[in-house]
Amino acid sequence: MKLNFLRKRNLFFLVVTLGLTVSCSDDDSTELTPEPTPEGDSRWITVAAARMGENPGDGNGGTLIYSVNSENAKDPSVSIEPFDNGFIVPSNRTARLQSSEDGNTIFNISYAGETGGNYTRYNVEGGQNFDPAGSEISIAPYVGTAPRWTKLSDEKTGAAVYIATENIVDDNDTEDDVTDDVYVRTNSKLSIVTIDLEQSEVKIFKEHDLPLSEELEAQGYYIGRVDMPVLNAAGNKLYIGVNMRKLNPETLERENDFEALGSKTIVLDYPSLENPTMITSEVGHGSTNGYRSINAFEYQGSIYQANQGDPDGSHILKIGADNKYDDSYVFNLDEALGINEAYILAWRPAANGKAIVAYRHAGSVEGVAGQQGFFALADLNTGTAEKITDIPYDPDFYLFQYQGFVVDGTEIYLTEAPVGQNGNIYVVDTETGEVTKGAELVNVEGSHFIGVF
Repeated sequence: MKLNFLRKRNLFFLVVTLGLTVSCSDDDSTELTPEPTPEGDSRWITVAAARMGENPGDGNGGTLIYSVNSENAKDPSVSIEPFDNGFIVPSNRTARLQSSEDGNTIFNISYAGETGGNYTRYNVEGGQNFDPAGSEISIAPYVGTAPRWTKLSDEKTGAAVYIATENIVDDNDTEDDVTDDVYVRTNSKLSIVTIDLEQSEVKIFKEHDLPLSEELEAQGYYIGRVDMPVLNAAGNKLYIGVNMRKLNPETLERENDFEALGSKTIVLDYPSLENPTMITSEVGHGSTNGYRSINAFEYQGSIYQANQGDPDGSHILKIGADNKYDDSYVFNLDEALGINEAYILAWRPAANGKAIVAYRHAGSVEGVAGQQGFFALADLNTGTAEKITDIPYDPDFYLFQYQGFVVDGTEIYLTEAPVGQNGNIYVVDTETGEVTKGAELVNVEGSHFIGVF
């Protein structure tokens, strides 16, 4: 069964996506085959697709979304064509999407370009129909045109962050009146803003300098990127993931090969966004900012957080109710899966502590867009994981830009499609491990799917 929808012309979205086009129906007054509205236990499942810009898999040609009910999402006879029929989400590059837990609302903050930093909200109405809700606001004056953000657990608030860095040097005048610049440190300034997602307005904006120890700063270490704010169970602390970087103090050039420090997280009072502190893991040694997907989740009163670029392979780390890393909790994906150099690309737990993990590793082949990705079913309670083998894998299955999973009870929805090839929605029952092959995802050349919401 193919789902076809009225293709509405929208000049604004065509302009802001820099020429990204979606074909239009000759008759704009008739909707051909309406998507059945979810009933009973059903819900909307919104598929997100990233069109190629200049290179396969870059996702820089714009983002399109298309929604079906969960029954159709599970039906392999259904064919979904978001690249032909989808709603164009305003964003110069790949949109940064979030959704409400019930699937009825999509939130977006445009990334980069003239519309970068614009927040918009949509009611999901099926197919390509996403109705703008509330007003559009720009948070670019606070966190720039390429902010990193997440929807917090209260479902009403978003938090967006950005880091600006500045090298501090000491101008020492020698006896020959020759200035000899001596590197002192790199200052990292955190900008953070909270957004009322319902009223479309800025709530609180703060800026903080984030110094490290004098010893680390003298070696050239600094905080280079932050992302993925998450609220603790008590609702009084906000955690922000950190990417550590290092430059050469002699040349001021950035170094790519340096000793990884213990994984770090910034802790702020919430909702005031005051009193920044830094906590450090003795278990993990890698970044905690993630990339495109939410990287930390609350479960049973604690925060579970993935790290990336760990020399011992990605870990899932635990931050306890005392707002400190619980170093007695050790969950190493290398050990759990029997692989080397595991790198968690995206992940999402269900309420039972079972999680889907998207990852790559040292054995991943190089595909058309990057290293091949895989999915595993992990258990936060036991620190174990197993590769999901009932999902097909292809060298061009690229998950680095993956953003969204849908959790519906103990089931987790995900997308599988190699770059430029068709694929499917898959639904994993996290209790039994059973995998259901769902609707077909129709792809186009060089493009890929970045998840469901």
